[in-house]
Amino acid sequence: MARVGTDGPFSEFAGIDRTLAVIEGTGLELTIKDRAPVTLGLASEPISFAGDVKTSARLLAGEITDLNVMTRRARFSHRLTRIREPAERGLTDDDVAVVLAVNGHVIVASNSEVVTLEHRDAAVLTQSNDMTLISPAADCECYLVLLRELRNQPG
Repeated sequence: MARVGTDGPFSEFAGIDRTLAVIEGTGLELTIKDRAPVTLGLASEPISFAGDVKTSARLLAGEITDLNVMTRRARFSHRLTRIREPAERGLTDDDVAVVLAVNGHVIVASNSEVVTLEHRDAAVLTQSNDMTLISPAADCECYLVLLRELRNQPG
């Protein structure tokens, strides 16, 4: 998570893939390479882009906080998903999952354990055959990050 307080360019990261979501504030307008600007706000779905292309942001109405997932392209892939209602997830295809309660609380339950995440808490789930139920409270913003190691890849 990072606070963005001014308009300007994003840092460039060679060989990195990024996904960004706005979790606090009004939002921003993101310009990625030569594409048309994209407006991101609290209700927007996360946006993915290469970290090694020219990217800049213009704040819509003051400072924002973003959730920014970055992975080395040759080593890992990732997905960032907003969870708005109870969802069951199996982790057999993904190596690691991170559940983040942005505000409010989220119940994370597997066959072996139940935990409650509060404001800005996170739970790290490792590969397992268990199904995991992620249940955000009605007013809670919750995100799921899925990380997959890219085996047998150069680099």
